[in-house]
Amino acid sequence: MMLLRARRATALSAALVAVTLAAAACGGTTKDSNEDTAAGPASSASANPDAPLKEGLKIAFLPKQVNNPYFTVADKGGEKAVKEFKGEYKEVGPSDASASSQVQYINTLTQQGQDGICVSANDANAVVPALTQARQRGVKVVTFDSDAAKAGRDAFVNQADPEALGRTEVQLLAKQIGEKGKIAILSATPNATNQNAWIEFMKDELKKYPGMQLVKVAYGNDDDQKSFQETQGLLQAYPDLKGIISPTTVGIAAAARYLSSSPYKGKVALTGLGTPNQMRQYVKDGTVKEFELWDPAKLGYLCAYAAAALSSGQITGAEGEKFKAGELGEYTIGKDGAILLGPPQVFDAKNIDQFNF
Repeated sequence: MMLLRARRATALSAALVAVTLAAAACGGTTKDSNEDTAAGPASSASANPDAPLKEGLKIAFLPKQVNNPYFTVADKGGEKAVKEFKGEYKEVGPSDASASSQVQYINTLTQQGQDGICVSANDANAVVPALTQARQRGVKVVTFDSDAAKAGRDAFVNQADPEALGRTEVQLLAKQIGEKGKIAILSATPNATNQNAWIEFMKDELKKYPGMQLVKVAYGNDDDQKSFQETQGLLQAYPDLKGIISPTTVGIAAAARYLSSSPYKGKVALTGLGTPNQMRQYVKDGTVKEFELWDPAKLGYLCAYAAAALSSGQITGAEGEKFKAGELGEYTIGKDGAILLGPPQVFDAKNIDQFNF
């Protein structure tokens, strides 16, 4: 996904401690689970790469928040994959991205006897007890987008190398502001594992640009209105701000909406992670020059196939194991059970109409 100068690191470190996530709406019908002691540890059986994918596998997707446009696309990709291998797909999730909001859904999915759960963790640690109980009952757990602690999952589908992503975000902005001026970061939640990892690499990359000064990291909690207000607050506090990086699809769209109708349009550069459909109007009206993202549909698609491969015994999540993910081809599991989707794509006025997600 990156048409940039960034390079993919070969091995990912997929076990960060912390986490948090995304945005939208849905009440759901999940009930709190009973206090069960579960039966023994997760299976340690060896992998059989020649085993066929089982039919009828029940794969559930649990995003950070339902109705978040990013996760809607990702989960649709998962649904496509589940249909391909003749499984049963479902999506459930909270309407807020608080640390513990996903726990009751995990418990219910475990009670329902799901074969696999694909989850983007709101908090790396808060979900671990529930995920551990699920695994003890034979449920295969694959995290995607935002990881949980290793103890709570079998594998992690990582959208991009966190170092490459963090560094290229800074490089994109530096190019737009001439490598000079005050900048800010508008992130999701303070506990979001993925954003925090990217931000650490952003800070390190900024050491190469002595003319650029990071004045604040703000948090919009992956809420549209909160992110809009945080953008407004940043410009009130720092009227000479030259650029903003928002590594969250909700945040960058809200920031673009504010800038597009403010006196700062064309004066404050904005980049980050966004979907083409969200950002198209802001690219075309000159509010945003460049931003980037992987294809979230492919991320969900890959997660579903990883869960199916685990449930079918083709892989166990060990480093070096290989499996086929439908039309995406073969993938190799890296360190700590990490599976790398691939490089991100940079979007600008020249290519944005080539994409529809």
